[in-house]
Amino acid sequence: MSEPHFHPIRGADASDLVVLTGADLTVADVEAVARHGTRVALDVHARERMGEARAVIDTLVAHGEVVYGVTTGFGDLATTFIPPADTARLQENLIASHAAGVGRPFPREVIRAMLLLRANTLALGHSGARPELVDRLCRFLELGIHPVVPEQGSVGASGDLAPLAHLALPIVGRGEVELGGSVLPSLVALREVGLEPMELAPKEGLALLNGTQLMSSLGALLLADADRLTRTASVAAAMTLEAMLGTEVAFAAPYQLARPHPGQIAVAAEVRHLLRGSGFQASHHGSSHKVQDPYSLRCVPQVHGAVRDALDHLRRVLDIELNSATDNPLVFPSGGEVPKDALATGGGLVISGGNFHGEPIALALDFAKLALAELGSISERRTALMLDPRLNGGLPAFLTPDPGRNSGLMIVQYTAAALASENKVLAHPSSVDSIPTSANQEDHVSMGAGAARHARTVLAHVEQIVAIEVLAAAQALELRRAAMGDAAPQPGVGVAEALALVRAVVPPLVVDREPGPDMAAALRVVRSGALAALVG
Repeated sequence: MSEPHFHPIRGADASDLVVLTGADLTVADVEAVARHGTRVALDVHARERMGEARAVIDTLVAHGEVVYGVTTGFGDLATTFIPPADTARLQENLIASHAAGVGRPFPREVIRAMLLLRANTLALGHSGARPELVDRLCRFLELGIHPVVPEQGSVGASGDLAPLAHLALPIVGRGEVELGGSVLPSLVALREVGLEPMELAPKEGLALLNGTQLMSSLGALLLADADRLTRTASVAAAMTLEAMLGTEVAFAAPYQLARPHPGQIAVAAEVRHLLRGSGFQASHHGSSHKVQDPYSLRCVPQVHGAVRDALDHLRRVLDIELNSATDNPLVFPSGGEVPKDALATGGGLVISGGNFHGEPIALALDFAKLALAELGSISERRTALMLDPRLNGGLPAFLTPDPGRNSGLMIVQYTAAALASENKVLAHPSSVDSIPTSANQEDHVSMGAGAARHARTVLAHVEQIVAIEVLAAAQALELRRAAMGDAAPQPGVGVAEALALVRAVVPPLVVDREPGPDMAAALRVVRSGALAALVG
Protein backbone atom coordinates (compact mmCIF):
# COMPACT_ATOMS: atom_id res chain seq x y z
CA MET A 1 0.00 0.00 0.00
CA SER A 2 1.28 3.47 -0.79
CA GLU A 3 2.17 5.55 2.24
CA PRO A 4 1.21 9.11 1.37
CA HIS A 5 2.45 11.03 4.38
CA PHE A 6 5.51 11.22 6.58
CA HIS A 7 5.47 14.28 8.81
CA PRO A 8 8.02 15.36 11.43
CA ILE A 9 7.04 14.97 15.07
CA ARG A 10 7.66 17.93 17.35
CA GLY A 11 9.40 17.39 20.65
CA ALA A 12 7.57 16.83 23.93
CA ASP A 13 8.02 20.52 24.78
CA ALA A 14 5.28 21.46 22.31
CA SER A 15 3.23 24.32 23.74
CA ASP A 16 -0.18 22.96 22.74
CA LEU A 17 -2.06 20.43 24.84
CA VAL A 18 -4.98 18.13 24.00
CA VAL A 19 -6.94 17.34 27.17
CA LEU A 20 -8.80 14.04 26.93
CA THR A 21 -12.37 14.17 28.16
CA GLY A 22 -13.71 11.36 26.01
CA ALA A 23 -16.27 13.75 24.55
CA ASP A 24 -14.73 16.48 22.39
CA LEU A 25 -11.76 15.13 20.43
CA THR A 26 -11.63 16.43 16.85
CA VAL A 27 -9.99 15.43 13.58
CA ALA A 28 -7.72 18.47 13.97
CA ASP A 29 -6.66 17.17 17.41
CA VAL A 30 -5.82 13.79 15.91
CA GLU A 31 -3.62 15.36 13.26
CA ALA A 32 -1.94 17.64 15.80
CA VAL A 33 -0.97 14.73 18.05
CA ALA A 34 -0.21 12.21 15.29
CA ARG A 35 1.86 14.47 13.04
CA HIS A 36 2.99 17.44 15.08
CA GLY A 37 3.69 16.04 18.54
CA THR A 38 1.06 17.97 20.47
CA ARG A 39 1.03 16.80 24.09
CA VAL A 40 -1.86 14.85 25.62
CA ALA A 41 -3.20 14.66 29.18
CA LEU A 42 -6.22 13.15 30.92
CA ASP A 43 -8.93 15.55 32.10
CA VAL A 44 -9.47 15.62 35.87
CA HIS A 45 -13.21 14.93 35.60
CA ALA A 46 -12.55 12.05 33.21
CA ARG A 47 -10.13 10.66 35.77
CA GLU A 48 -12.93 10.68 38.35
CA ARG A 49 -15.37 8.97 35.99
CA MET A 50 -12.85 6.28 35.22
CA GLY A 51 -12.37 5.66 38.94
CA GLU A 52 -16.08 5.22 39.46
CA ALA A 53 -16.35 2.70 36.63
CA ARG A 54 -13.29 0.85 37.90
CA ALA A 55 -14.94 0.47 41.30
CA VAL A 56 -17.90 -1.31 39.66
CA ILE A 57 -15.57 -3.85 38.01
CA ASP A 58 -13.63 -4.43 41.24
CA THR A 59 -16.87 -5.14 43.10
CA LEU A 60 -18.03 -7.64 40.47
CA VAL A 61 -14.72 -9.50 40.58
CA ALA A 62 -14.72 -9.54 44.39
CA HIS A 63 -18.23 -11.03 44.41
CA GLY A 64 -17.32 -13.69 41.83
CA GLU A 65 -19.92 -12.49 39.33
CA VAL A 66 -19.91 -13.87 35.79
CA VAL A 67 -19.00 -10.95 33.51
CA TYR A 68 -18.03 -11.38 29.86
CA GLY A 69 -14.31 -10.84 29.35
CA VAL A 70 -13.74 -10.17 33.04
CA THR A 71 -14.45 -13.53 34.61
CA THR A 72 -15.10 -15.45 31.37
CA GLY A 73 -13.25 -16.31 28.19
CA PHE A 74 -13.73 -14.36 24.97
CA GLY A 75 -15.78 -14.75 21.82
CA ASP A 76 -17.14 -18.28 21.59
CA LEU A 77 -15.41 -19.03 24.94
CA ALA A 78 -17.72 -16.65 26.79
CA THR A 79 -19.29 -19.53 28.69
CA THR A 80 -15.97 -20.54 30.27
CA PHE A 81 -15.72 -19.14 33.83
CA ILE A 82 -12.36 -17.80 35.00
CA PRO A 83 -11.74 -17.76 38.78
CA PRO A 84 -10.79 -14.38 40.33
CA ALA A 85 -7.21 -15.50 40.98
CA ASP A 86 -6.66 -15.88 37.23
CA THR A 87 -8.33 -12.71 35.97
CA ALA A 88 -5.12 -10.68 35.67
CA ARG A 89 -3.44 -13.49 33.71
CA LEU A 90 -6.53 -13.70 31.54
CA GLN A 91 -6.06 -10.11 30.37
CA GLU A 92 -2.43 -10.56 29.36
CA ASN A 93 -3.25 -13.84 27.62
CA LEU A 94 -5.97 -12.03 25.71
CA ILE A 95 -3.57 -9.42 24.37
CA ALA A 96 -0.88 -11.93 23.49
CA SER A 97 -3.24 -14.33 21.70
CA HIS A 98 -4.95 -11.60 19.68
CA ALA A 99 -1.74 -10.04 18.34
CA ALA A 100 -2.02 -11.97 15.09
CA GLY A 101 -1.51 -9.16 12.57
CA VAL A 102 0.57 -9.58 9.42
CA GLY A 103 1.99 -7.32 6.74
CA ARG A 104 4.01 -4.13 6.81
CA PRO A 105 3.93 -2.01 9.97
CA PHE A 106 1.79 1.11 9.94
CA PRO A 107 3.73 4.39 9.84
CA ARG A 108 4.33 6.38 12.99
CA GLU A 109 1.49 8.86 12.46
CA VAL A 110 -1.10 6.06 12.41
CA ILE A 111 0.27 4.53 15.62
CA ARG A 112 0.17 7.89 17.38
CA ALA A 113 -3.41 8.42 16.28
CA MET A 114 -4.34 4.96 17.56
CA LEU A 115 -2.73 5.61 20.95
CA LEU A 116 -4.63 8.89 21.20
CA LEU A 117 -8.01 7.43 20.24
CA ARG A 118 -7.60 4.44 22.55
CA ALA A 119 -6.82 6.79 25.43
CA ASN A 120 -9.79 9.00 24.61
CA THR A 121 -12.35 6.20 24.50
CA LEU A 122 -11.09 4.91 27.87
CA ALA A 123 -11.38 8.45 29.24
CA LEU A 124 -15.11 8.39 28.55
CA GLY A 125 -15.44 6.24 31.66
CA HIS A 126 -17.45 3.29 30.37
CA SER A 127 -14.60 0.82 29.92
CA GLY A 128 -13.80 0.07 33.56
CA ALA A 129 -10.08 0.77 33.07
CA ARG A 130 -7.96 2.56 35.63
CA PRO A 131 -6.85 6.14 34.91
CA GLU A 132 -3.28 4.88 35.12
CA LEU A 133 -3.81 3.02 31.86
CA VAL A 134 -4.62 6.27 30.03
CA ASP A 135 -1.65 7.89 31.70
CA ARG A 136 0.58 5.16 30.26
CA LEU A 137 -0.80 5.70 26.74
CA CYS A 138 -0.16 9.43 27.12
CA ARG A 139 3.40 8.69 28.26
CA PHE A 140 3.96 6.57 25.17
CA LEU A 141 2.95 9.55 23.05
CA GLU A 142 5.10 11.95 25.03
CA LEU A 143 8.21 9.75 24.97
CA GLY A 144 7.82 8.62 21.37
CA ILE A 145 7.23 4.95 22.16
CA HIS A 146 5.37 3.69 19.11
CA PRO A 147 4.20 0.05 19.14
CA VAL A 148 4.83 -1.89 15.95
CA VAL A 149 1.40 -2.69 14.47
CA PRO A 150 1.08 -4.73 11.24
CA GLU A 151 -1.38 -3.47 8.65
CA GLN A 152 -3.49 -6.59 8.15
CA GLY A 153 -5.57 -8.80 10.40
CA SER A 154 -8.69 -6.82 11.33
CA VAL A 155 -12.16 -7.73 10.03
CA GLY A 156 -13.79 -4.92 12.01
CA ALA A 157 -16.03 -7.27 14.00
CA SER A 158 -15.29 -6.76 17.70
CA GLY A 159 -13.50 -3.73 16.40
CA ASP A 160 -9.88 -3.83 15.28
CA LEU A 161 -8.82 -6.70 17.53
CA ALA A 162 -5.46 -7.77 16.08
CA PRO A 163 -4.08 -4.25 15.45
CA LEU A 164 -5.19 -3.07 18.88
CA ALA A 165 -3.59 -6.13 20.49
CA HIS A 166 -0.26 -5.19 18.89
CA LEU A 167 -0.79 -1.63 20.14
CA ALA A 168 -1.35 -2.93 23.68
CA LEU A 169 1.50 -5.48 23.86
CA PRO A 170 4.20 -2.99 24.93
CA ILE A 171 2.08 -1.88 27.88
CA VAL A 172 2.76 -5.28 29.44
CA GLY A 173 6.33 -5.46 28.11
CA ARG A 174 5.65 -7.63 25.07
CA GLY A 175 6.04 -7.01 21.35
CA GLU A 176 8.18 -4.40 19.65
CA VAL A 177 8.20 -0.62 19.50
CA GLU A 178 9.78 2.07 17.39
CA LEU A 179 11.79 4.52 19.50
CA GLY A 180 13.91 7.25 17.97
CA GLY A 181 13.84 5.58 14.57
CA SER A 182 14.93 2.14 15.81
CA VAL A 183 12.74 -0.93 16.33
CA LEU A 184 13.38 -2.49 19.75
CA PRO A 185 11.86 -5.15 21.99
CA SER A 186 9.40 -3.28 24.16
CA LEU A 187 11.12 -4.29 27.42
CA VAL A 188 14.37 -2.75 26.19
CA ALA A 189 12.64 0.44 25.08
CA LEU A 190 10.64 0.78 28.30
CA ARG A 191 13.72 0.51 30.47
CA GLU A 192 15.58 2.94 28.23
CA VAL A 193 12.99 5.63 29.06
CA GLY A 194 12.59 4.63 32.70
CA LEU A 195 9.28 2.76 32.56
CA GLU A 196 8.30 -0.71 33.76
CA PRO A 197 5.62 -2.95 32.24
CA MET A 198 2.16 -2.65 33.75
CA GLU A 199 0.16 -5.52 35.19
CA LEU A 200 -3.33 -5.25 33.79
CA ALA A 201 -6.31 -5.31 36.13
CA PRO A 202 -9.46 -7.33 35.31
CA LYS A 203 -11.27 -6.02 32.19
CA GLU A 204 -8.34 -3.83 31.07
CA GLY A 205 -7.05 -6.18 28.38
CA LEU A 206 -10.49 -6.33 26.84
CA ALA A 207 -10.85 -2.55 27.18
CA LEU A 208 -7.65 -2.13 25.16
CA LEU A 209 -8.71 -4.46 22.35
CA ASN A 210 -12.40 -3.91 21.60
CA GLY A 211 -13.01 -0.84 19.46
CA THR A 212 -12.66 0.90 16.13
CA GLN A 213 -9.51 2.86 16.83
CA LEU A 214 -7.54 1.63 13.80
CA MET A 215 -10.19 2.41 11.22
CA SER A 216 -11.05 5.67 13.00
CA SER A 217 -7.38 6.72 13.12
CA LEU A 218 -6.93 6.02 9.43
CA GLY A 219 -10.21 7.80 8.72
CA ALA A 220 -9.27 10.91 10.69
CA LEU A 221 -5.87 11.28 9.03
CA LEU A 222 -7.44 10.55 5.66
CA LEU A 223 -10.02 13.28 6.18
CA ALA A 224 -7.40 15.84 7.19
CA ASP A 225 -5.50 15.11 3.97
CA ALA A 226 -8.63 14.90 1.83
CA ASP A 227 -9.75 18.33 2.99
CA ARG A 228 -6.50 19.81 1.68
CA LEU A 229 -6.67 17.74 -1.48
CA THR A 230 -10.17 18.88 -2.42
CA ARG A 231 -9.14 22.52 -2.07
CA THR A 232 -6.03 21.79 -4.13
CA ALA A 233 -8.23 20.20 -6.78
CA SER A 234 -10.11 23.51 -7.06
CA VAL A 235 -6.77 25.19 -7.80
CA ALA A 236 -5.83 22.57 -10.39
CA ALA A 237 -9.20 22.95 -12.10
CA ALA A 238 -8.92 26.75 -12.17
CA MET A 239 -5.44 26.52 -13.71
CA THR A 240 -6.72 24.13 -16.38
CA LEU A 241 -9.77 26.31 -17.05
CA GLU A 242 -7.52 29.30 -17.78
CA ALA A 243 -5.09 27.27 -19.89
CA MET A 244 -7.97 25.87 -21.95
CA LEU A 245 -9.58 29.31 -22.38
CA GLY A 246 -12.60 28.02 -20.51
CA THR A 247 -15.34 30.31 -19.28
CA GLU A 248 -16.21 31.17 -15.70
CA VAL A 249 -19.90 31.68 -16.61
CA ALA A 250 -20.87 28.18 -15.47
CA PHE A 251 -19.45 28.99 -12.01
CA ALA A 252 -21.70 32.00 -11.44
CA ALA A 253 -23.26 32.18 -7.97
CA PRO A 254 -26.90 32.48 -9.16
CA TYR A 255 -26.49 29.37 -11.28
CA GLN A 256 -25.00 27.38 -8.39
CA LEU A 257 -27.71 28.52 -5.97
CA ALA A 258 -30.31 27.03 -8.28
CA ARG A 259 -29.05 23.64 -7.10
CA PRO A 260 -27.78 24.46 -3.61
CA HIS A 261 -25.73 21.44 -2.57
CA PRO A 262 -23.23 22.80 -0.01
CA GLY A 263 -20.15 21.31 -1.65
CA GLN A 264 -21.13 22.56 -5.10
CA ILE A 265 -21.63 26.11 -3.85
CA ALA A 266 -18.30 26.06 -1.98
CA VAL A 267 -16.28 24.75 -4.93
CA ALA A 268 -17.77 27.27 -7.37
CA ALA A 269 -16.96 30.09 -4.96
CA GLU A 270 -13.36 28.87 -4.67
CA VAL A 271 -12.89 28.80 -8.43
CA ARG A 272 -14.36 32.29 -8.78
CA HIS A 273 -11.93 33.46 -6.08
CA LEU A 274 -8.97 31.93 -7.92
CA LEU A 275 -10.04 33.53 -11.22
CA ARG A 276 -10.46 37.04 -9.82
CA GLY A 277 -8.89 39.67 -12.08
CA SER A 278 -8.36 37.20 -14.90
CA GLY A 279 -7.46 38.70 -18.26
CA PHE A 280 -8.25 35.37 -19.88
CA GLN A 281 -11.82 35.55 -18.63
CA ALA A 282 -12.21 39.15 -19.80
CA SER A 283 -11.15 38.05 -23.28
CA HIS A 284 -14.15 35.67 -23.44
CA HIS A 285 -16.74 38.40 -23.07
CA GLY A 286 -18.46 39.86 -26.11
CA SER A 287 -18.53 38.30 -29.56
CA SER A 288 -15.88 35.71 -28.72
CA HIS A 289 -17.76 34.43 -25.65
CA LYS A 290 -17.41 30.69 -25.27
CA VAL A 291 -20.82 29.14 -24.60
CA GLN A 292 -19.93 25.75 -23.14
CA ASP A 293 -16.84 23.81 -22.07
CA PRO A 294 -16.37 20.04 -21.78
CA TYR A 295 -17.90 18.49 -18.68
CA SER A 296 -14.54 18.04 -16.94
CA LEU A 297 -14.33 21.86 -16.85
CA ARG A 298 -17.96 22.93 -16.76
CA CYS A 299 -19.03 20.44 -14.10
CA VAL A 300 -16.21 21.00 -11.61
CA PRO A 301 -18.59 22.41 -8.95
CA GLN A 302 -21.01 19.53 -9.38
CA VAL A 303 -18.38 16.75 -9.25
CA HIS A 304 -15.88 18.25 -6.82
CA GLY A 305 -18.78 19.47 -4.71
CA ALA A 306 -20.30 16.00 -4.44
CA VAL A 307 -16.91 14.75 -3.26
CA ARG A 308 -16.91 17.45 -0.57
CA ASP A 309 -20.37 16.41 0.58
CA ALA A 310 -19.30 12.76 0.80
CA LEU A 311 -16.31 13.72 2.92
CA ASP A 312 -18.56 15.81 5.14
CA HIS A 313 -20.52 12.63 5.85
CA LEU A 314 -17.29 10.96 6.96
CA ARG A 315 -16.62 13.99 9.17
CA ARG A 316 -20.00 13.66 10.87
CA VAL A 317 -19.42 9.96 11.54
CA LEU A 318 -15.91 10.57 12.87
CA ASP A 319 -17.04 13.38 15.16
CA ILE A 320 -19.20 10.79 16.90
CA GLU A 321 -16.87 7.80 16.62
CA LEU A 322 -13.81 9.57 18.03
CA ASN A 323 -15.78 10.27 21.20
CA SER A 324 -17.62 6.98 21.68
CA ALA A 325 -17.28 3.98 23.96
CA THR A 326 -16.60 1.12 21.56
CA ASP A 327 -15.50 -1.79 23.73
CA ASN A 328 -17.58 -4.48 25.44
CA PRO A 329 -19.02 -4.83 28.00
CA LEU A 330 -19.61 -1.22 29.03
CA VAL A 331 -19.83 0.04 32.59
CA PHE A 332 -22.41 2.60 33.76
CA PRO A 333 -21.45 3.62 37.30
CA SER A 334 -24.54 5.77 37.90
CA GLY A 335 -26.86 2.80 37.53
CA GLY A 336 -30.42 3.56 36.47
CA GLU A 337 -33.09 1.34 34.99
CA VAL A 338 -31.79 -2.21 34.75
CA PRO A 339 -32.31 -3.80 31.32
CA LYS A 340 -33.06 -7.47 31.15
CA ASP A 341 -29.86 -9.56 31.34
CA ALA A 342 -27.80 -6.54 32.44
CA LEU A 343 -25.58 -7.09 35.49
CA ALA A 344 -26.23 -4.62 38.31
CA THR A 345 -24.11 -4.12 41.40
CA GLY A 346 -23.52 -1.35 43.89
CA GLY A 347 -25.65 1.09 41.91
CA GLY A 348 -23.78 0.41 38.65
CA LEU A 349 -24.61 -1.47 35.49
CA VAL A 350 -22.52 -3.63 33.16
CA ILE A 351 -24.09 -4.16 29.74
CA SER A 352 -22.85 -6.34 26.89
CA GLY A 353 -23.68 -5.27 23.36
CA GLY A 354 -22.09 -4.44 20.03
CA ASN A 355 -20.71 -0.89 20.10
CA PHE A 356 -17.42 -2.30 18.81
CA HIS A 357 -18.93 -3.16 15.41
CA GLY A 358 -17.29 -1.06 12.71
CA GLU A 359 -20.23 -0.69 10.32
CA PRO A 360 -20.83 3.08 10.78
CA ILE A 361 -17.23 3.97 10.02
CA ALA A 362 -16.83 1.25 7.37
CA LEU A 363 -19.74 2.56 5.30
CA ALA A 364 -18.52 6.16 5.62
CA LEU A 365 -15.00 5.19 4.57
CA ASP A 366 -16.32 3.29 1.56
CA PHE A 367 -18.28 6.38 0.54
CA ALA A 368 -15.19 8.55 1.01
CA LYS A 369 -12.92 6.35 -1.11
CA LEU A 370 -15.53 6.24 -3.88
CA ALA A 371 -15.72 10.04 -3.81
CA LEU A 372 -11.95 10.45 -3.85
CA ALA A 373 -11.70 8.09 -6.81
CA GLU A 374 -14.11 10.35 -8.70
CA LEU A 375 -11.99 13.39 -7.87
CA GLY A 376 -9.04 11.63 -9.49
CA SER A 377 -11.10 10.51 -12.45
CA ILE A 378 -12.19 14.01 -13.47
CA SER A 379 -8.70 15.42 -12.86
CA GLU A 380 -7.19 12.85 -15.22
CA ARG A 381 -9.75 13.82 -17.89
CA ARG A 382 -8.70 17.48 -17.64
CA THR A 383 -5.05 16.49 -18.08
CA ALA A 384 -5.93 14.43 -21.14
CA LEU A 385 -7.88 17.39 -22.56
CA MET A 386 -4.85 19.70 -22.33
CA LEU A 387 -2.56 17.20 -24.07
CA ASP A 388 -4.79 16.40 -27.04
CA PRO A 389 -4.10 18.77 -29.98
CA ARG A 390 -7.60 18.09 -31.36
CA LEU A 391 -9.22 19.36 -28.17
CA ASN A 392 -6.82 21.79 -26.48
CA GLY A 393 -7.61 24.89 -28.52
CA GLY A 394 -4.41 25.25 -30.50
CA LEU A 395 -1.80 24.22 -27.97
CA PRO A 396 0.99 21.95 -29.26
CA ALA A 397 0.55 18.20 -28.98
CA PHE A 398 1.37 16.87 -25.52
CA LEU A 399 2.38 20.38 -24.46
CA THR A 400 5.88 20.29 -25.90
CA PRO A 401 7.18 23.21 -27.99
CA ASP A 402 8.70 20.71 -30.43
CA PRO A 403 6.33 17.72 -30.83
CA GLY A 404 7.67 14.74 -32.72
CA ARG A 405 11.26 14.94 -31.60
CA ASN A 406 9.88 15.40 -28.09
CA SER A 407 7.03 13.51 -26.42
CA GLY A 408 6.38 16.22 -23.86
CA LEU A 409 3.88 15.22 -21.18
CA MET A 410 2.44 12.32 -23.18
CA ILE A 411 3.39 9.59 -20.72
CA VAL A 412 2.60 11.40 -17.48
CA GLN A 413 -1.05 11.18 -18.56
CA TYR A 414 -0.56 7.40 -18.83
CA THR A 415 0.49 7.44 -15.18
CA ALA A 416 -2.57 9.43 -14.18
CA ALA A 417 -4.77 7.06 -16.19
CA ALA A 418 -3.19 4.00 -14.55
CA LEU A 419 -3.78 5.41 -11.08
CA ALA A 420 -7.35 6.45 -11.88
CA SER A 421 -8.08 2.99 -13.24
CA GLU A 422 -6.56 1.22 -10.22
CA ASN A 423 -8.76 3.37 -8.00
CA LYS A 424 -11.82 1.90 -9.67
CA VAL A 425 -10.85 -1.50 -8.26
CA LEU A 426 -9.94 -0.15 -4.83
CA ALA A 427 -13.23 1.77 -4.64
CA HIS A 428 -15.21 -1.47 -4.52
CA PRO A 429 -16.93 -1.27 -1.12
CA SER A 430 -15.30 -3.35 1.58
CA SER A 431 -18.37 -3.12 3.80
CA VAL A 432 -20.53 -5.28 1.52
CA ASP A 433 -18.31 -8.23 2.41
CA SER A 434 -18.55 -10.28 5.58
CA ILE A 435 -16.95 -13.50 6.76
CA PRO A 436 -17.78 -15.29 10.03
CA THR A 437 -15.20 -15.49 12.83
CA SER A 438 -14.96 -17.00 16.32
CA ALA A 439 -16.91 -20.18 15.54
CA ASN A 440 -19.79 -18.12 14.08
CA GLN A 441 -20.26 -16.16 17.30
CA GLU A 442 -19.11 -13.12 15.31
CA ASP A 443 -21.13 -13.93 12.22
CA HIS A 444 -21.28 -10.49 10.61
CA VAL A 445 -18.25 -8.23 10.32
CA SER A 446 -17.71 -4.74 8.89
CA MET A 447 -14.37 -5.00 7.07
CA GLY A 448 -13.86 -1.38 8.10
CA ALA A 449 -10.08 -1.71 8.40
CA GLY A 450 -9.90 -2.81 4.77
CA ALA A 451 -12.07 0.13 3.75
CA ALA A 452 -9.74 2.49 5.61
CA ARG A 453 -6.56 1.04 4.14
CA HIS A 454 -7.95 1.11 0.61
CA ALA A 455 -9.19 4.67 1.08
CA ARG A 456 -5.69 5.69 2.16
CA THR A 457 -4.25 4.20 -1.02
CA VAL A 458 -6.90 5.87 -3.19
CA LEU A 459 -6.06 9.19 -1.55
CA ALA A 460 -2.36 8.77 -2.37
CA HIS A 461 -3.21 7.99 -5.98
CA VAL A 462 -5.45 11.04 -6.32
CA GLU A 463 -2.81 13.31 -4.82
CA GLN A 464 -0.47 12.19 -7.60
CA ILE A 465 -3.16 12.53 -10.27
CA VAL A 466 -3.88 16.11 -9.19
CA ALA A 467 -0.13 16.84 -9.05
CA ILE A 468 0.12 15.68 -12.69
CA GLU A 469 -2.76 17.98 -13.65
CA VAL A 470 -1.01 20.88 -11.95
CA LEU A 471 2.17 20.12 -13.91
CA ALA A 472 0.28 19.99 -17.19
CA ALA A 473 -1.73 23.13 -16.43
CA ALA A 474 1.41 25.12 -15.60
CA GLN A 475 2.97 24.06 -18.90
CA ALA A 476 -0.23 24.77 -20.84
CA LEU A 477 -0.66 28.22 -19.29
CA GLU A 478 2.83 29.28 -20.29
CA LEU A 479 2.50 27.89 -23.81
CA ARG A 480 -0.84 29.67 -24.19
CA ARG A 481 0.60 33.02 -23.12
CA ALA A 482 3.68 32.52 -25.33
CA ALA A 483 1.43 31.89 -28.35
CA MET A 484 -0.45 35.13 -27.67
CA GLY A 485 2.73 37.19 -27.64
CA ASP A 486 3.05 40.59 -26.01
CA ALA A 487 -0.73 40.99 -25.83
CA ALA A 488 -1.15 37.86 -23.73
CA PRO A 489 -3.54 38.43 -20.81
CA GLN A 490 -2.69 37.64 -17.21
CA PRO A 491 -4.41 34.70 -15.51
CA GLY A 492 -6.50 35.15 -12.39
CA VAL A 493 -4.71 36.19 -9.22
CA GLY A 494 -5.05 32.78 -7.58
CA VAL A 495 -4.01 30.95 -10.74
CA ALA A 496 -0.93 33.15 -11.10
CA GLU A 497 0.02 32.40 -7.49
CA ALA A 498 -0.41 28.68 -8.11
CA LEU A 499 1.75 28.87 -11.22
CA ALA A 500 4.49 30.56 -9.22
CA LEU A 501 4.38 27.83 -6.57
CA VAL A 502 4.77 25.14 -9.22
CA ARG A 503 7.54 26.95 -11.06
CA ALA A 504 9.46 27.37 -7.81
CA VAL A 505 10.09 23.60 -7.85
CA VAL A 506 9.59 22.51 -11.49
CA PRO A 507 11.05 24.44 -14.46
CA PRO A 508 9.17 24.66 -17.77
CA LEU A 509 9.52 21.65 -20.08
CA VAL A 510 11.50 22.78 -23.13
CA VAL A 511 12.98 19.45 -24.23
CA ASP A 512 12.21 15.97 -22.94
CA ARG A 513 13.59 14.94 -19.57
CA GLU A 514 12.77 12.23 -17.07
CA PRO A 515 9.38 13.16 -15.63
CA GLY A 516 9.82 11.33 -12.30
CA PRO A 517 11.51 14.20 -10.42
CA ASP A 518 8.97 16.71 -11.77
CA MET A 519 6.03 14.56 -10.67
CA ALA A 520 7.59 14.05 -7.25
CA ALA A 521 8.19 17.78 -6.80
CA ALA A 522 4.63 18.61 -7.83
CA LEU A 523 3.35 15.96 -5.41
CA ARG A 524 5.25 17.60 -2.57
CA VAL A 525 3.61 20.93 -3.40
CA VAL A 526 0.17 19.27 -3.43
CA ARG A 527 0.75 17.57 -0.07
CA SER A 528 2.23 20.67 1.53
CA GLY A 529 -1.12 22.45 1.47
CA ALA A 530 0.39 25.53 -0.19
CA LEU A 531 -1.97 25.30 -3.16
CA ALA A 532 -4.96 24.57 -0.94
CA ALA A 533 -4.25 27.78 0.99
CA LEU A 534 -4.88 29.84 -2.17
CA VAL A 535 -8.62 29.23 -2.10
CA GLY A 536 -8.98 31.55 0.89
